[in-house]
Amino acid sequence: MKRIIGLFISMLALILTAQLIPGIEIISLGAGFWAALILGLVNTFIKPILTLFTLPLTILSFGLFLVLINGGMLLLTAWLVPGFIVANFLAAVSGAILVSIFSNLMLKSLI
Repeated sequence: MKRIIGLFISMLALILTAQLIPGIEIISLGAGFWAALILGLVNTFIKPILTLFTLPLTILSFGLFLVLINGGMLLLTAWLVPGFIVANFLAAVSGAILVSIFSNLMLKSLI
């Protein structure tokens, strides 16, 4: 049940982000669902590998490089999911920041 609630929260965070960031668009609710699911899978399996390979850059930037990695994960998700569009890297980075903020706020409000 926790995973379904987490997926629903991620989908809501993506939809809110798409409403606020001009470069991000979700065509349908189904695309939002698949984007949330694929983003969760990408963050689970690919992000740790990239984080490990870019550890020196992350340490030198005091962790700020992780924001760029999160933007890259959002771009990868947009590439994999039809109906989920991210226009450019700046939109991806700002969208990743907002998705993180919205997800954390919604999860903390449930606790």
